[in-house]
Amino acid sequence: MTHVELLRAVDDGKVPPLIFLYGAETYLRDRCLETLRDALVPAEARDFNLTVYYGKDAPVENILDAAQTFPVFAARRLIIIKDAQLLSAAQLDLFLPYLQDAVPETVLIFVADKIDARRKFFQEFKKHGELVEFKPLYDNQIPAFVKNHVREAKKSFTEEGLALFCRRVGTNLQEIDAELSKLYGYVGEGRLIDVAEVKAVVSDTRVDTVFDLGNALGKRQTGEALRYLRRLQEDGVASLVLLTMLARHYRNLWKIRELLDQNVPRRDIPRQVGVNPYFADGLIAQAGFFSAGQYRRIFELFLQTDVALKSSGANAEALMEELVLNVMGA
Repeated sequence: MTHVELLRAVDDGKVPPLIFLYGAETYLRDRCLETLRDALVPAEARDFNLTVYYGKDAPVENILDAAQTFPVFAARRLIIIKDAQLLSAAQLDLFLPYLQDAVPETVLIFVADKIDARRKFFQEFKKHGELVEFKPLYDNQIPAFVKNHVREAKKSFTEEGLALFCRRVGTNLQEIDAELSKLYGYVGEGRLIDVAEVKAVVSDTRVDTVFDLGNALGKRQTGEALRYLRRLQEDGVASLVLLTMLARHYRNLWKIRELLDQNVPRRDIPRQVGVNPYFADGLIAQAGFFSAGQYRRIFELFLQTDVALKSSGANAEALMEELVLNVMGA
């Protein structure tokens, strides 16, 4: 069951008595938990019918006693166990009898960063409750998330503004939420967010600069390429981090080049590569700068530079400059 299906079921009055929320995408996970709490226990009933426990020191016997106590002047009792990944196997096993005979008036929610599905507890949980995983979103899923967030705030992006925003913020939903909140405050009563507003508020331009560096490399613009490289270095981006960013960028370009050579329709390329469709056109244009053989040579250069950065006493900035010049000559 997905978190969307879970919330829909709760809206329909079909509330599972056992719910386990887990996964690395903590933003969506925590928002789901808040939505469940608000739907299941009204604010005025929480003093008597909502209890939150934490981690490995959670008193399992007390939790089970509370779970088997009927709610006070309310339809349900809600018990939440956060940081459940810290519960030991022995502690989890203490819940096994309750899993098999859960009290329908109690909703017991576990929240964890990860689970070990091989444990008996989780095998039993699957039979009687709902395990809901929260995975990080891919690049090409971010625009839909942003659009929905903006719609709820009664704002809207221009296409160009959305493309720039998605390029700059990455895939961390907590950071995206924070940047959107800053944008909302900046535009005030205004509803439309364009490129100018994004540039004014979302200040991290490293991804833009890597894109520009890739563009300059492909066009063999030596001066421009070195200028973008120095901008990244002046911004404090470590050479190994910069190399990783370049390798990721060129990995996507190589994938795109292979798809173009296979005559895959351009509209299908963002989905197959897993990139944001709002700047796919620019990546497709860059992908054509190099042949498959040149991409292989470029990745040999990346490997050589990686080894040199980790093992030699050479100047890291000089090594990166040499890499940029070599890529242009690939």
